[in-house]
Amino acid sequence: MCGREAPGVTLPLNGRRRLVFETVVVGADGSDTAAEAVRVATELVKLSSGNLHIVTAYRPQQLHSQADAEFAESLSSDDLAQSVLTELASRARTNGVAVETHLRTGAPAEAICEVATQVKADVIVVGNKGMTGLRRVLGSVPNSVAHQAPCAVLIAFTT
Repeated sequence: MCGREAPGVTLPLNGRRRLVFETVVVGADGSDTAAEAVRVATELVKLSSGNLHIVTAYRPQQLHSQADAEFAESLSSDDLAQSVLTELASRARTNGVAVETHLRTGAPAEAICEVATQVKADVIVVGNKGMTGLRRVLGSVPNSVAHQAPCAVLIAFTT
């Protein structure tokens, strides 16, 4: 296994061992496919009574006035990102899952992997959107996470 231990813990099941992921990280951006990835991650966490960490990352936008080229005002996406996290966390908690949310600025794949490292995640769940065609070659978020992750990655079928 490439010199690394298997992620998660194993529990006996009918004389066999099964892999259980206790700490699960999932990225979310407010899209339907991300919501499906969070649903899959929630179901995974329910199997172990573990912890779910939902990550939202964004890049702050700059507004420029045409009247004054030097005028630049930062447009905060904090409120929008926080509302995404609040909604998804609420859904997971309704299903009896312990949830922590993480709001970050920057590249989504890097933010997801940073949180996974911080919380010592057993697995990262990402949706499969963007895993085909040209975007796959150029490095979509799921592809980037799969290459940078400090743990196992589950690519959920979301499309």
